[in-house]
Amino acid sequence: MEERNKIGLWMRFQENHPEIAQFLVFFIISNGVTVLQMVLMPVIKYGFSFTSLVSTNFQVLPIGHNLDGSVYYVFDYASGSIASGGGGGLAYFLAVEITLFVAQVINFFLQRNVTFKSNTNIAKSAFWYFIAWVIISIGAAALQGIYKTPIYDFFMNLLGKGTGMTVADLITMLINCVISFWVFFPIMKIIFKENKEES
Repeated sequence: MEERNKIGLWMRFQENHPEIAQFLVFFIISNGVTVLQMVLMPVIKYGFSFTSLVSTNFQVLPIGHNLDGSVYYVFDYASGSIASGGGGGLAYFLAVEITLFVAQVINFFLQRNVTFKSNTNIAKSAFWYFIAWVIISIGAAALQGIYKTPIYDFFMNLLGKGTGMTVADLITMLINCVISFWVFFPIMKIIFKENKEES
C-alpha cells in the first residue's frame, strides 16, 4: 500500500511538474551511467596496461601551444605509462573512448525510453545522438588537456603512484561526465522532441 502511495505521489508530481520530473529522471540515469563509467574505465585501462598500446603515441589535432611552448593537442596521449611520466598512449585513449561509448549506448536507450519516452525513428535519433557525442567528446578532450596533467601530478605526489593514479582516473572521468551531463540534456530534449513531433 505504501509503495502504491509513493507511485501515485510521483505520478502526480510528473503531471504537475513535467519538466522538473524529466530532469530528475535524467539526473538519476546519468548518475547511474557515471558510476558504471567509474567502474569500467579503470578495468579497461588495467587490461590495456599489459599491451604495447601504452607505448604507442597518440597525439592528434594540434590547436596551438601550451604555456611552456609545447604543442597543445586535442587528444594528447603521449606514449609511456602515466606513472613513468607519459600520457598513457593509445591504451589510455582507447580505455577512455571505449568506456564512454559503452556508457553512451546504455544512456541513449535509457534516456530515450525512460526519460523522454520517445517512440519513433530510432535510427535518426541515434545518428544525431552519435554526432552530438563526437562533438562533445572532442570538446571534452580539448578541455582535458588543461586539467589532466595537474590532477595526475597532484594525486600521484600526494597518495603515491598507484593510489594517486586511481584517484586521478576517477576524478578526470567524473569531470568528463559532468561536462557531458550539462551539454547532453538540452541536446536530448531537441533530438527526442523532434521524434515525438514526427510521430
